[in-house]
Amino acid sequence: MTRQNYVFTSESVSEGHPDKVCDRISDAVLDAFIAEDALARVACETFATTNRVIIGGEVGLTDQEKLHEFMGRVEQIARDCIHDIGYEQEKFHWNTCEITNLLHEQSAHIAQGVVGGGNRDEGAGDQGIMFGFATNETQALMPAPIQFAHAILRRLAEVRKSGKEPTLGPDAKSQLSVRYENGKPVSVASLVLSTQHFDEDLSSDHIREIVEPYIREVLPDGWLTDETVWHVNPTGKFVIGGPDGDAGLTGRKIIVDTYGGAAPHGGGAFSGKDPTKVDRSAAYAARYLAKNVVAAGMADRCTIQLSYAIGVAEPLSIYAETHGTGEVEPAEIEKAIRGSMDLTPRGIREHLGLARPIYQRTAAYGHFGRDPQDDGGFSWERTDLVETLKKAI
Repeated sequence: MTRQNYVFTSESVSEGHPDKVCDRISDAVLDAFIAEDALARVACETFATTNRVIIGGEVGLTDQEKLHEFMGRVEQIARDCIHDIGYEQEKFHWNTCEITNLLHEQSAHIAQGVVGGGNRDEGAGDQGIMFGFATNETQALMPAPIQFAHAILRRLAEVRKSGKEPTLGPDAKSQLSVRYENGKPVSVASLVLSTQHFDEDLSSDHIREIVEPYIREVLPDGWLTDETVWHVNPTGKFVIGGPDGDAGLTGRKIIVDTYGGAAPHGGGAFSGKDPTKVDRSAAYAARYLAKNVVAAGMADRCTIQLSYAIGVAEPLSIYAETHGTGEVEPAEIEKAIRGSMDLTPRGIREHLGLARPIYQRTAAYGHFGRDPQDDGGFSWERTDLVETLKKAI
């Protein structure tokens, strides 16, 4: 039987965290290539450290003659990202850090398995397993600990960038331990927040005075109690932040990006990858399917797993699990999924409209639990498959 009373913890990191700086740059490069060519192939990785950013990986355009010309834009793309995040530190400044672009043309051996042609459909860009998850414990159908850990940092970024709280720096981490009773989140057992700050004289108590009102804004009423344990900048000063304080790398925050540990992860990172890479697109599809299953009232919680082989279009398997909360048998959900959505890489891309420059915005505060946007951003958060799934049962 599923536990009903427990404490579960998830963490988030801000857009100024070193790994997130790298995710942002990789996704900004991806967006630029897709804006130029909807069929662009991109696998972009970024590494950042003190006064240095290195960008590598493979890219391809339908018109490869444009590739060399386009490469010249990559350095400025990276500087624009660092500037928008807010880094103007002596040892990590958007205008003075050294940026090295090592991107190169996509491997022909990978391309031959991915590009469709003749009687063969477009294949998956790699083998792998992808998971999607949804739960009705929040309005966004996301686990509460990760959803609100993101919300805290997103709010602090807003007041930092607006100038309302100029002493806050870009680098920050949050962690929420949420108490569940009868399977539902009811309160915060403990809260951890570490935020960079520019005033060296500020103590942990001073930082708490600054951030606490914003934290209370985003958490549900009654969740912070007299028993909630607070740890705000528990190590003391946090002035040196970002890649100057700790090196960053694309794809190192995959649990922050997804469900905060409340659901499985197949292992593949998202940022910097175009939608032929099922690490990304099929994980989005799995979330879309799980969310629509829960929105349809078929279960209170749902996990979907998809699996693929490189160069093969159709998924090798579809697995559904409703964790004892289902109104419909998992096997029936699996059958309904097969009849409701084309889960080939091309089918996912077209159904969710993924061949658009919509990825830079996903690089911080989670790929899931966000509102679908008018330009197609976060399309995998729509619940427009509900009636189709119901009819398929």
